[in-house]
Amino acid sequence: MVDFGLFRGIVTSINEFFTGVNAEDEGCFKLITVEDGSGGVVHFVVAPNTYFVDQAVVEIGDRITGYYDRNAPVPFIYPPQYRALVMVKEIPAQNVKVDFFNSQLLSSDGMLQLNLTPYTLIMLTNGQPFTGNPTNRNLIVIYGPSTRSIPAQTAPYRIIVWCS
Repeated sequence: MVDFGLFRGIVTSINEFFTGVNAEDEGCFKLITVEDGSGGVVHFVVAPNTYFVDQAVVEIGDRITGYYDRNAPVPFIYPPQYRALVMVKEIPAQNVKVDFFNSQLLSSDGMLQLNLTPYTLIMLTNGQPFTGNPTNRNLIVIYGPSTRSIPAQTAPYRIIVWCS
């Protein structure tokens, strides 16, 4: 189970990231710098397998949320540099939550409860339909309105199952 951390802010730069491992990797990795508006800065290393919700193209000035594994090793530098697992370009009226959802489809932080409907699309990161049970998995949940209760409840538009 991945322990997802997140950082939200405005993209201030996008540069090539050289791994120094393989010449074939040149141009395949990016370093995206994000500032949160209150002094926080993070560098996200974006690899070819980083999942971009809706395959959104990210540009300087975009508001994004980057998700990373809190348990993964990181270099001891400032600003912190995380390997991006999921990137979300923020769009009005669309909410995204990346988290582990238990057998009751409650997020690990207890803040979001999913109520599936026949209209909820459940798919894999490659866009293919997911035919298993989405409980007890890491999920990328795209949803609109939710209740104001704790936990908030929603009928998601789409769920992407994160098989790692």
